[in-house]
Amino acid sequence: MVPVHKTPGWIQRIFPQRIWQKRADDQSIYLTFDDGPVPGVTDYVLDQLNQRDQKATFFMVGDNVRKHPELALKVIQAGHSIGNHTFHHLHGLRSSKEKYLENIRKCDLIFEEVLGIQTSLFRPPYGWMTPSQAKEVAKEKRVVMWDVLSGDYDPKLKPQKILNTCLEKLEIGSIVVFHDQEKTRDVLPQFLPEFLDAIKQKEMKTGVL
Repeated sequence: MVPVHKTPGWIQRIFPQRIWQKRADDQSIYLTFDDGPVPGVTDYVLDQLNQRDQKATFFMVGDNVRKHPELALKVIQAGHSIGNHTFHHLHGLRSSKEKYLENIRKCDLIFEEVLGIQTSLFRPPYGWMTPSQAKEVAKEKRVVMWDVLSGDYDPKLKPQKILNTCLEKLEIGSIVVFHDQEKTRDVLPQFLPEFLDAIKQKEMKTGVL
């Protein structure tokens, strides 16, 4: 399967309680960055967004917040929103319900300790949860998925391919997934500035979830 893709409507209909797109009456799209904060990557993303007065939502791994508290705070101070991405980036299908839920709680605790805030947003790492995990998570969190997956983490994808396909699949209300992590350190500078410039030229706004 090609990593860069538009999430099919039939998948969205199977899980209607999850957020795949967001109704936007003001030309808004929703940029999201997963797996940070990571020094040299997250701050690069922040700089690019700041240059264009654009906003995003960062789904943070709790252990990375613990390791890099000042960088996590920088995201908040720049006016972006954050979401819970578990403490250890757990794969739901490979974790027991108890372990998975405890990892989410642990991420919430580090957010409160380091950032002084909580978030109702959650994105499952890899996009997978078991039905029992999902049922419990939905009691306290809004599960945010996506309708455009950039595939920026795949070293086989050329930056131009990522750029072109993301722009092609984009529509008002889209939730787009990028990653501010080690795997994307080198590729982000090769397509992100052009992408951000392109959506600005299309007169699209960037909102936070």
